[in-house]
Amino acid sequence: MIILGIETSCDETSAALVKNGSYVLSNIVASSLKLHRKYGGVIPEIASRAQLEYIQPVVSTALKEAKIKIKDIDLIAVTKGPGLGGSLLIGLSFAKALSFAIKKPFIGIDHIQAHLYAPALSQKIKPPFVGLVVSGGHTSLFFVKNFLSFKLLGHTVDDAIGEAFDKVAKIMGLAYPGGPLVEKLARRCKNSKIRFTCGRLDRKLDFSFSGIKTAVLYKVNSLNGKISFRDKTGIAHAFQEAVFDDVVKKSLLACESKKTKRLVIGGGVASNMRFRQKLMQAALKNRIKIYFPEHNYCLDNAAMIAGLAYHLYKKMGGSKLSMQIEPT
Repeated sequence: MIILGIETSCDETSAALVKNGSYVLSNIVASSLKLHRKYGGVIPEIASRAQLEYIQPVVSTALKEAKIKIKDIDLIAVTKGPGLGGSLLIGLSFAKALSFAIKKPFIGIDHIQAHLYAPALSQKIKPPFVGLVVSGGHTSLFFVKNFLSFKLLGHTVDDAIGEAFDKVAKIMGLAYPGGPLVEKLARRCKNSKIRFTCGRLDRKLDFSFSGIKTAVLYKVNSLNGKISFRDKTGIAHAFQEAVFDDVVKKSLLACESKKTKRLVIGGGVASNMRFRQKLMQAALKNRIKIYFPEHNYCLDNAAMIAGLAYHLYKKMGGSKLSMQIEPT
């Protein structure tokens, strides 16, 4: 089965052709990131306008790279949510129109669940497992009985981890997106005495990153506008270590509570090398098998949408043309 995937949940416009759930024939991503940089974050209206411009050429390029004709696809898969309303509407409207025009079925896919399928594009993963999504918009733990059953175990009660990285970067006067810049600064840290901690919650598998973000703000303000490069490296290192320690601890706790030795990771923050190192060290100690996505599948992409669609369509069939977006 050849599936055309379409992903437009945020600022990326992506299309991919995937065969039988795991063989990626093409995966094209066009980003409007440069248009948002001067604003310090994603502007929804700008994102959706760019996607309206990008989507047709991105789909055409994906078909051309895969050497597949539009009439030869078997299914159209599209992100239905969560995400930005205007962006989701662009992708869903395009998918519906294409489905109607070429008389092929389509199916709506949950963006967060698809992130947990991303590692399966390059390696065999046998459920059940605990899934962790760490991205700019989400920090969530799931128990995945199979690729049709995702049970939420815990989530962030305020900022997502990627959002916290960006806000901390902004506090220190760094550019957007800030995550990679914080990671780079943290690697330069030498013998800093700065320490931060994440907030404690009643629900042990939930996350909170607003408190540590505020602690960073207070620390920067205490320097009276004289933040040196050494200060920046120390703050970046302390922040990164604290949030990753919190995420690793709760991920292992989730595995223990569900009695599984498999942990699957998805989302843009999964590309952070320090995060991978800390999680792998902890997993090795606890004899847990970790599955990371390849780096090009960490960020939003249509291959993960098409891959998950293969399993859902086989069991549940397609979606109705009346299906609506699910922004939240």
